[in-house]
Amino acid sequence: MLTISQLAAYAGVTVRAVRHYHHVGLMPEPERDSSGYRTYTAADVVRLIKVRTLAEAGVPLARVQQLLEADQEEFAGAVADIDRRLRAEVRELQEHRRRIARLAAGDSLALPPEVVTYLDKLRATGAPEALVQGERDGWILMAARWPEQIPLFMEDKMRRLDDPRMVRLNAMIGELLEVGMDDERLRSMADLLVELADESEAAGEMESEEFDLGDDNFVALMDSFATDSHPMVERLQELMAERGWTGWSRIERTEPR
Repeated sequence: MLTISQLAAYAGVTVRAVRHYHHVGLMPEPERDSSGYRTYTAADVVRLIKVRTLAEAGVPLARVQQLLEADQEEFAGAVADIDRRLRAEVRELQEHRRRIARLAAGDSLALPPEVVTYLDKLRATGAPEALVQGERDGWILMAARWPEQIPLFMEDKMRRLDDPRMVRLNAMIGELLEVGMDDERLRSMADLLVELADESEAAGEMESEEFDLGDDNFVALMDSFATDSHPMVERLQELMAERGWTGWSRIERTEPR
């Protein structure tokens, strides 16, 4: 006759595990000796080893009892079901690992791959990291609101980065971030933004339904996000308003030509 400690040692488990198996009904309560201690037999060791082996193989404890009582055919079918479940869990864990690996790069968090590619190109033009991070957070909002529009938006943004004027504009932002608010630089930026806006209007892009954000409340949210990011944004809006344009996320003429 064995004590609970001896039973646990022979089966390679802890005493706590044995008590848990008693609690969930996988190990029957044994006889007690005259002193009131549990006593176990060799048959209990065999059963406990079977329980441990099934549990270590990934079998849910709720199914261990079923497998212990199953005939060979039932056992084989149950094992096949458990194997399919484990394979699915492995695939899920592998996908989690791939996502974690992508998140290590930072920009991949909550962003579609098209935006990540755009941010990489934005960095490659020499844009300051503060601007890249601001764009990244703004596109997180955009991707959450208009996920189906992101490929089209990114195609347009990538095309615009091929324009040397956009590269110069980003460089000017970097200068302002370093030296602080400088009204002369801001006026040059406003002139450049207006030049780009005039061209977009002439090309009919302002009226394009493909780029129509539509949701006024969300546009206001995006504008406030930009304004809160740096005081230069609010000053640029003032300077652009002097030049006949209003808005930020959605730029519009204050007066038709």
